[in-house]
Order: sequence, then C-alpha cells, then structure tokens
Amino acid sequence: MSKVALVTGGSRGIGAAISKALQAAGYTVAANYAGNDEAARAFSAETGIKTFKWSVADYDACVEGAARVEAELGPIAVLVNNAGITRDAPFHKMTPQQWKEVIDTNLSGVFNMTHPIWPGMRERKFGRVINISSINGQKGQFGQANYSAAKAGDLGFTKALAQEGARANITVNAICPGYIATEMVMAVPEKVREAIIGQIPVGRLGEPEEIARAVVFLAADDAGFITGSTLSANGGQFFA
Repeated sequence: MSKVALVTGGSRGIGAAISKALQAAGYTVAANYAGNDEAARAFSAETGIKTFKWSVADYDACVEGAARVEAELGPIAVLVNNAGITRDAPFHKMTPQQWKEVIDTNLSGVFNMTHPIWPGMRERKFGRVINISSINGQKGQFGQANYSAAKAGDLGFTKALAQEGARANITVNAICPGYIATEMVMAVPEKVREAIIGQIPVGRLGEPEEIARAVVFLAADDAGFITGSTLSANGGQFFA
C-alpha cells in the first residue's frame, strides 16, 4: 500500500507541481485547497488526485480535514505545508488585518496542519513534514514584513520540531524557494520580472517542478538522516 501524502495549497502553482511529483513517485496524494473550486476540479480531472477544501488558518477545519483525508485514503505519512498568501504593503501602510491574515495562514497554518497529524506519525514511528518557506523568510523583503516574518517563523518551527520528531523517525525540513515561474510571478509586468531575473545568478526563474523534486527527495525513506535542514532553491540569489 502506498504512503499517503497531504499537500496544502496542492492544486495550483508550486503545490500542484508537488502533488503531481509525489503521485509520480508512488504516493497516494491528497491536495488541500482553500477557495478556488474551479481550479481544484480541473486539477482532479487532469491528475486523478483527490482535492479537499478547507482553510489552513482554521485549526478546527484542519483537524476535520486531516481526519477526512485519513478516513478516505489512509494514515498521512507525508505532510507538505505549502499553502500561503500575500498581503503586501509598506509597513507604515500595512493594516492589522493584512498582518493577521498572512500570519494566520503562513505561520499558524503550519501549526494547524501539523498538530493534528503529529500524534499519528509518532505512534507509527514514521513521518515526513516538509515546510515550504521562502527566500524572503531568509533575507526579508520590502513591503513584506508580514510574509517575511511568517516564513522566517516557519524555519524556527522546522528546527524545533525536528528535535522532537527525531527519535520517532519523523523528519522535519524546510525548502526556501526563490522566484519561481508561477502564475503569480508571471503576472507581474515584464520589466519587473526582468529586474527580478537580473538579480538571480543563474539568469532565470525557477520552475515549480524543481521545488517538487526537492520535496520528493526529502519525503523519501532514504532522506531519513536529514532533519531540521533548510534547502535553499533560489538560483544563487541568496546564501543563508
């Protein structure tokens, strides 16, 4: 029986690439999404991957959602905390609501999803938790005090939880993507995109599939000695 992998924000962008790559590697994949029903239906039709709707910002919804996945597919062995949002603004213009929404999804959402799944991983003496952080959680970014704080918090969470999971054969790692050719990045004006690429030593944007391959590696049994690590995938733009 194949292991079950749950990918939050798993029906679009980097998350969709991760879901597909895990499926290709032999996992039974569940893709969580928050709101875009049309995209989720199209993704399921294309891939055969089941999608499940709930907000990672809501703890009770995460408990119920994880239980539903396990009831339908089996125990969750791999959790990829990928769901994230942006509410960008210079700090002097940032509203408490913009701060709260990003922290609730991008940081508390990682707790909300991992917490209900963690006891089962401990009991079964196996688990893989992979948190998708960001280059901007490592170096900061103008107009993203909320996002950078949340993504930096994800790295602290990763390092702390890795120490707790190690004896139970649970690894907890983070990946920090740089600028990836997702729908969101490709939608910015071409001049802005060119300026971004100009800051990347390899001279191009990353591909979602490149992040997905890193997830598959960290999820594998063979990666059991790697925990508490941060894998930077940014084309040489920033060295932590």
